[in-house]
Parts: sequence; structure tokens; C-alpha cells
Amino acid sequence: MGFHIASEEHIKQGKVTDVYFERVTDALRKKGINPLVSMEVGASSLPRDWQWAVFAGLEEVLELVDGLPVTLRVLSEGSLFMAGEPVMSVTGRYLDFGIYETAILGLVCQASGIATNAARCKHAADGRIVISFGARRMHPAIAPMIERNAFIGGCDGVAVIESAELIGEAPSGTMSHTLVLCAQDERLAYEIYDETIDKNVERVALVDTFQDEKFGALYAAEVLGEKLFAVRLDTPGSRRGDFLRIMKEVRWELDIRGYDYVKIFISGGIDENKILEYNPVADAYGVGTHISNSPVVDFSMDIVEIEGKPIAKRGKESGLKQLWVCPNCGFRVQTLEKEGGKTCNGCGGAVEGLLKERYKEGKKLVAALPPRDIRSFVLEQLETVEM
Repeated sequence: MGFHIASEEHIKQGKVTDVYFERVTDALRKKGINPLVSMEVGASSLPRDWQWAVFAGLEEVLELVDGLPVTLRVLSEGSLFMAGEPVMSVTGRYLDFGIYETAILGLVCQASGIATNAARCKHAADGRIVISFGARRMHPAIAPMIERNAFIGGCDGVAVIESAELIGEAPSGTMSHTLVLCAQDERLAYEIYDETIDKNVERVALVDTFQDEKFGALYAAEVLGEKLFAVRLDTPGSRRGDFLRIMKEVRWELDIRGYDYVKIFISGGIDENKILEYNPVADAYGVGTHISNSPVVDFSMDIVEIEGKPIAKRGKESGLKQLWVCPNCGFRVQTLEKEGGKTCNGCGGAVEGLLKERYKEGKKLVAALPPRDIRSFVLEQLETVEM
């Protein structure tokens, strides 16, 4: 029967849609009703205690609408946004794009959630390395999507081979418990790893398969010497106890023996709160389920204009909007798009409209940025916000 996934062809054909969109389309077509509409995408609230989120998924949205006679005004991918702010609008004849609402929302809701959680982890890490380890917790068909958005959100690397190829980076990883178990001896496993793995791969030794973490770390340092980049502690929860104290003990024992250059890499149940707790000792983190199973950003897509006239359902503000931001002081405000630019209420300077036309009548107006450039854009913005 194959894998339970939708093909790219079926997604672009509009088959991945809620049935009521198909029924609305059929009803309007039979009655000859096909108005020019503008639909806005935004989230009235954000998950958990998030004060901001990272907009992601634009590249796939542009792929989805390729060839459709619509206009998209969108934030740059990687932009930070707040609850209640528009991130995208789609304008066109309803029957030309209405059945894609489900897919458009799915693309940006999940991607933005993943990118945001990755950004929060990277923000909490305060310059320390963060690697995405969570693909194994999700369906393999979406592993590249998960890790691309983890990377643009701020992760320094991703573990899955195809994901790394997608973003143009080398995959990141360490040795596994499996190697140690098959070798049946940690020292032998370190020797095998060093002898057989490409010399350009940093040597990160997993030190808790059989040994106490302290002695495992010292074994790895004795075997690998100056080639040892880091020791990884992936201690199961049932054995952790005071895990920060264990980490400090490992650090002390390495340092007094001259192995102060060896970094401490932590994985297993890591989230932004654990990162903040472990920062005094840890140098790097592998974050898995917390990123891959991120809450989605609950975007909705609502009609705000028909034939150029403001109209919206109850609870939504009608009229096509623009989001203005002052590049000097960060002041943010939204107005009707047709009102044009405003003066910053904070510093009196000029404000910039962030929603820009990126696709119009079947043509992409801007080239897709490389994932590394989007990631740099996110990291630059993270310097201006708190957790």
C-alpha cells in the first residue's frame, strides 16, 4: 500500500483540502459566483508563553501557488512577528485558490512552530551549539521539512542526511550507543570510531553506555587525546539524579587532567528551560522532541476584502492591512494597506512596511534565500528580543 503520505502532485492538485472547501467551490462555480477576494493569514494568539514567533514555510507556499493567478504579500521568511499581526495575504479570484487554504495553513503553521522553538532554544543557549536531533520522533517523510525549519530558526546543524542536503550543510552527529554496544567495550568503540570515520568529522564520544559519566569521559580522553572534540552525556532520566552536578564533576575531572579543551555535549529531554539550567557547564546541546514536536502556530486565513471593499466575519478586522516597523526603535503598528506609511510614534522616524509582494499573477518576484541566510536573519532579530 505504500507510505501514508500525500504526493506533491496531489497537494498541488488541491486534493489535500478540507471537504467543505471543495463543496464551497462547487457551489460557487455552479452559480457563477467568483469574486475577487483578499484573504489574510495571522494568529490571534501564540502557543504557551511565546511573546513572538518566527514566520516560516514561505518557500513551500510559493511552490504551491506557482502558476496560479494570485498575488501574495508576505513577510520575509524568518521574520519575527507577534500575536494579532498579519503575516501574509492572498488576493485573487476565489475559485482560483480557495481549495488551497488547508495546504497553505498547514505549510506555515507547522513550519513556524518548529522554527520558533528552535529559535527559543538557540536564544536560551546564548551562543552555545544547538543541534537538531528530533527527526526520529516524526514521520520520515517530513524529516527534511522539520530540520530545514529547525536550522533556519537557529539550530547550528541537523542530523538527517537528506535534511542536510536540502539546506546545503554537512549533517551533524556523534557516535551512537549502538556502536559501543556492538563493540562491547567503550575504549574499543572510541578506537573504532576514530579509525574509521572521516578525519574531518569532529570526534564526539558518547560516555554513558556502560560507565559512570566521569570515568567514561576520562576513557574517551585517554583514547582520543587531542582529537577529542567533546564528550556527550545522554544519561537516561532514571539515572540522572542531580544531572547538573554530574556535569560539573565531569568538567572538573577533565580539567584537572589537562583536557580543558574537551567540550560537554548534552542530549536527552532537552528544552529551553533545561538549556538555561545547564548553561553554566554545557557547551553544546542536541535537542530532539522539543523541536520536532513543536506546537503549531494557530494561523487562520480569513477574507478581509471582496472586490476591494472591506468585509470580514465576526471577530476579524476587515480590510487588507500592512504591518509597519520602525528600523530604529522597533515600534510596530498595523494599518489599512492603502493608508501608506506612518511616522514612528516612538522616535519620529520613518517606518517600513514588512508585507511585500513576493508573488504576482503566476510569477515569483523575489528569489528564495539560502537557508543559511534566513538563519542569519533570525539570529540577528533574536538579539533584540527577550525569551
